[in-house]
Amino acid sequence: MIVDDHPLIIRAVKQLLHVSPRLHVVAEAASGVEALAAARIANLDVIILDLNMRGLSGLETLQALRAEGCTAKIIILTVSDSPCDIANLINAGADAYLLKDSEPEYLLEQILLTAQGKHCLNEEIRNSLEAENSRVNPLQKLTEREIGVLHEVAKGQSNKEVARELTISEETVKVHIRNVLRKLDVRSRVAATVMFLEHRA
Repeated sequence: MIVDDHPLIIRAVKQLLHVSPRLHVVAEAASGVEALAAARIANLDVIILDLNMRGLSGLETLQALRAEGCTAKIIILTVSDSPCDIANLINAGADAYLLKDSEPEYLLEQILLTAQGKHCLNEEIRNSLEAENSRVNPLQKLTEREIGVLHEVAKGQSNKEVARELTISEETVKVHIRNVLRKLDVRSRVAATVMFLEHRA
């Protein structure tokens, strides 16, 4: 099955797959919702899935397919080479991650390898995945109470307001904020707030 919200891309991928007698397109979908419906009734071995689609994204579609027990090989075919996207999709159960600007011969080869369960992520994709997965969320260093204090600080609350909101003393708030700055290795409340918002997004 080919899943993409651009008819031109579906047509191009179909033409590419027709080159191989071993690949047959049995379903097409223009959205994640259509893909889920088709996957329930079609006997699929491989799903080629776009990432950036209107409605359900490729990631949401992938998660839903896997949640419903879909065992087909799922190949992400996208323009995005973002390490974050790569990590999210592979970690969510994608079998391969291919870029739309790759050479057609390479794409066909990788699709065939994936269909046989032999696909390996290329070195660039693998390096991006490893780098993204090895990034430690700095907020993991904080206690629940410290995260609670930082959450209030991020709202623009003063120490007194944070103390009132969390029913603790203002002095305790100051201690928590000092600990937060030390653990996050930043020197100001603003820097801590920026880091909090980045990693909570």
